[in-house]
Amino acid sequence: MTSFTATLPCSRAEADAAAIAEDPLPGFEPAPTLGAAETECGWELQIYCEGPPSAALLAALRALAPSSGSAPVVTALEDADWVTLSQAGLQPVGVGRFHIHTGEHPGGQRPGQWPIRIDAGLAFGTGQHATTAGCIAAAVRLAKRVRACNILDVGTGSGLLAFAAHRLHPKARVTAADLDPVAVAVARNNARLNRMTAGRRGGAITLLTAPGAEHALIAARAPYDLVFANILAGPLVALAPSLAAVVGNGGTLVLAGLLQSQAAYVSAAYRARGLVLLERPRHAEWPVLLFRKTGEASRRSALRAARRETAGRGWKADSI
Repeated sequence: MTSFTATLPCSRAEADAAAIAEDPLPGFEPAPTLGAAETECGWELQIYCEGPPSAALLAALRALAPSSGSAPVVTALEDADWVTLSQAGLQPVGVGRFHIHTGEHPGGQRPGQWPIRIDAGLAFGTGQHATTAGCIAAAVRLAKRVRACNILDVGTGSGLLAFAAHRLHPKARVTAADLDPVAVAVARNNARLNRMTAGRRGGAITLLTAPGAEHALIAARAPYDLVFANILAGPLVALAPSLAAVVGNGGTLVLAGLLQSQAAYVSAAYRARGLVLLERPRHAEWPVLLFRKTGEASRRSALRAARRETAGRGWKADSI
């Protein structure tokens, strides 16, 4: 079937709002892929879909950008994996000690940098966005002060944060989970490309499909010294009980995927669980929040909290 794209000019605020919305185009099957991009003339929303977009879908797209005074421009495309192709031109990114690149653009790493190859694919997390880069920068700073032995990455996407944590803490046991099984498959492929050790022992990465921290293995491995969750503000608040539960006493929680306007809302959910806010950049558009746990973690409470959060959503605590 021929694929189509529809583009619509928008404001920067509308692009940001669409990017962080949990379900910006609900009710359409098959679900279209929505993206936002900066162009020479400003910002625009883009959707990719199988078959020509319906009038209802175009109306839903226009509703995301009320500032636009024009109709979406619809273009037929040759058959291709357009999510992958949209990432194929990404240039290398330097984040602290890391040189993050795709196979198409290896670039030139500086002396002493660690290369991480993240090929374009159907998962988020390439180092280009401020949330991912901010989490890696935070991980680099933390590694200078504390050596982690047990690490969890929730919403791993391409696996980039888990790989960076593995490089920074080579003897640690790393658990990386994502709700989307396609993302987990992408992360496994990226792990092979980077020669990451897979397994359940120290110095290895375990990749699994799980919604948030709701998985028996995640609960069994608690408490964690270091936990990353780079997702969205809404899910971060919903996951506060289980994420707070799996962080060990003295452990660090790194949260990202939220706008500055959402930082207070997200912080309150975790402070209510007994975590202490260590860092909240006040001027960053996409702040990275760092918390410290001052109480003991409980494997049993972690699993109970996860089951409560996911009740009625069709998820199972022993699914993988």
